[in-house]
Amino acid sequence: MQQQVRIALPSKGRMEGETLEFLERCGLRVKKSNPRQYSAIMPAFPNVLVLFQRPRDIPVSIASGDVDLGICGYDTVAEVKANPEYLDQIIIIHEALGYGECALVLAVPDAWQDVQTLVDLRKRLKEGQKLRVATKYTHAVKQFLERNNLSEVKVVYADGALEAAPSIGYADFIADIMSSGTTLRENNLRPLIDGVIVDSQANFIGNRQALRDRSDVFQVTEQMLELFEAHLRAKNQYMIFANMRGETRADIVKRVRSQPDLGGLQYPTIAQLATPEDVGNWWSVSLVVAQNRLFSAIQQIRAVGGSGVVVTPVIYIFDERPIRIQKLADLLKEDMPQ
Repeated sequence: MQQQVRIALPSKGRMEGETLEFLERCGLRVKKSNPRQYSAIMPAFPNVLVLFQRPRDIPVSIASGDVDLGICGYDTVAEVKANPEYLDQIIIIHEALGYGECALVLAVPDAWQDVQTLVDLRKRLKEGQKLRVATKYTHAVKQFLERNNLSEVKVVYADGALEAAPSIGYADFIADIMSSGTTLRENNLRPLIDGVIVDSQANFIGNRQALRDRSDVFQVTEQMLELFEAHLRAKNQYMIFANMRGETRADIVKRVRSQPDLGGLQYPTIAQLATPEDVGNWWSVSLVVAQNRLFSAIQQIRAVGGSGVVVTPVIYIFDERPIRIQKLADLLKEDMPQ
């Protein structure tokens, strides 16, 4: 029986919906027969089993080898990688999938007007105050405090509504995820100016041993990464098709090159149309243009005689083999016994 490749995805919150949408845009639809189930399939890969887990459990499952691949926020990855128990078991395959942006920050009460930076926190410690910070990211926060000469701050674990910790006396300040900052403001908290512990967005990660020892895991990873990169490269890009009348190809090339936004990814494609002899010479011009230059490009095509302009969004742009695949292969090669 063929061994399955296990992929963990977030089971709750904004990350679940955004991850499923991202995968579908990449051509990797996840099919769940029952919305209450915590497993699903990915029709593009018959040998893949999708498992839905709490976001913070995904890196732990991958580090322990229970799951082969996963998508989750870097905040949860950083917490597990900071834990000596799981050192080097996780490989970050793609660090920027382009959604789920947030930051793990130190946030203090608004009433602490004299505390705006980490230096101000140190002053409070030097004055003899004993400070406690509540967080569920205990390992990452401890590392951050140690790096910034704040190791005397006591890190206490808390889950759930961390924003209430200072007001109920459980801690003096908190370290938690911030997206817009609204929740912090509504609870009379604010982030320190230099208190960003981790900038986070969705990551594609994998178990080191599974990637090294199982060719099926590496093959699925390579194909998924190809689709991710091609889709991200195509984001906000549009393909323009237009027809132009002209005696020679050189004439069309000269006109197109005279416009600043008609260069395409590398060069525009210009091909002669199969027109009847009595119609004259018509040429098809096609090129890719960024969304913010789309209207200008259309105007420029019209200015040089283009007509019948058709615009369609680009789904994928496949380039050379992704450099991340080569880096991953090189990294795994280093792990092989000499």
